[in-house]
Amino acid sequence: MIIRKREEEQAEISMSPMIDMVFLLLVFFLVSAKPIKPEADVGLSLPGTVAQEEVLELPDEQRINILADGQIILNDQPMDSPTSKDLPTLLFTLKRFKETVEANQAEALITIDAVDEANHQRIVDVMNTCAQAGIKGITFATNEESEDL
Repeated sequence: MIIRKREEEQAEISMSPMIDMVFLLLVFFLVSAKPIKPEADVGLSLPGTVAQEEVLELPDEQRINILADGQIILNDQPMDSPTSKDLPTLLFTLKRFKETVEANQAEALITIDAVDEANHQRIVDVMNTCAQAGIKGITFATNEESEDL
């Protein structure tokens, strides 16, 4: 009896079904995964100004007094030093006043009351600060108004 050796057949694995399964799993995990929100996209509401329906009664004007030595007084509160040209405290206060007035649907008004001996450059500095704060309603007090107060 003659024994013949069988030829060994090579087993072939078809790759196309395996590739199809990998793509199906990939699509499944992409669809079912929850996207992570980056920190910048998290909704955050900070306290701020809210527009009001009713007009709140505020003083209709702020009064800025300019003394002979250059000292600036806003509603009986001294602001900045007499030598300061930038007037940061006055600028901050006027910006807050402008925001408050806008929230209350009113107009920001400023009255500048300078003594006769006040430096004209100091008056210009105050007017520039009002312009930086966005206040356009600026008036000057007359001598009769100053004497009444």
